Amino acid sequence: MPTQYKACLVGCGRMGATIDDEVRHRPDSSIWLPFSHAAACVACDQTELVAVSDVLPEKAEAIRQRYDASSCYTDYREMIEVEEPDIVCVATRPASRAEITIFAAQHGVKGIYCEKPLCCSVEEADAMVEAIEANNVKFNYGTQRRYMPFYRQIRELIEADEIGDVRCVIAQYGATSALWGLTHAADMLLYLAGDPEIDFVQGSIICKEEDWDDNRLNIDPAITNGYARFANGVHGYNTAGTGPEFEVCGTKGKLRTLNNGMACQFRKQGEHPSILEEYPFPDVSRQTGTIMGIKNIADALDTDHETQGSIHLARRGMEMLIGIIESHRLGGLRIQLPMENRSLYVGKPDW
Repeated sequence: MPTQYKACLVGCGRMGATIDDEVRHRPDSSIWLPFSHAAACVACDQTELVAVSDVLPEKAEAIRQRYDASSCYTDYREMIEVEEPDIVCVATRPASRAEITIFAAQHGVKGIYCEKPLCCSVEEADAMVEAIEANNVKFNYGTQRRYMPFYRQIRELIEADEIGDVRCVIAQYGATSALWGLTHAADMLLYLAGDPEIDFVQGSIICKEEDWDDNRLNIDPAITNGYARFANGVHGYNTAGTGPEFEVCGTKGKLRTLNNGMACQFRKQGEHPSILEEYPFPDVSRQTGTIMGIKNIADALDTDHETQGSIHLARRGMEMLIGIIESHRLGGLRIQLPMENRSLYVGKPDW
């Protein structure tokens, strides 16, 4: 029997506990369910959901009952101190995630699964990295695709040189909110490029002059186009095309996900280099990303290895997006990473 770790949930809202209700009747539901942090903790045989917390007591009690947790709290600090969990899932509004993650790391929590977006500034992300590293906490991020066997199979094909040297990765995720939505696109650009460092980013967003308050942007802006130059030479493009779909272009072929990961088109050079021939994509299991992300934390605790969505990768994806926002603010300039303006804050007033 695997070791079972005590888990607690901070934030009993949509991603924390109820998004499963929205997804249940979608044609792609089998790919995503269980989706919420609470449902995944209950479904994972390596975790036991012992307590939940929310600032609204009636919400905390309802979710406690729904997932048969032993206790509920309105103060996450009290919950962590009383329950002494091994793993904490953070699914609050973005503005409080850095504070909660740092507190958990400093008060004995061994593993943290944090919803996206990570936080609201690179400066906050730096503080999270420092706390996670100082306390040897295993961390994964709520970008579910990188944990799914389907996307891991795509990366294995790339690493096996099936499509040659990767030249570019393309995300079609729509011109949607930078942090709330395009965190997924940024993470897939990173993941499919091999998780490299980033040299610079450039791009444009949709915002108004009155949305700015000095070094703070009071909206989560749509990114209309974004470019990342990765240190390994791969070009990353975030486009306004509808999706979510992702494409990896190599010197010998291409891989493209279809219909939000329901299938993958796999093409390679045949007799004529300019004509790509269809190849079957390998069959893979369909474990959901939230379960696999939490399971990966438990596995990392068992073996003391690095997680698949480390705090460094989470910060890198966050910095890619905030760098694109900074590029727009400065008239489309290239923004070298690491960013100089690490205190640029992006977030809605109700976050």
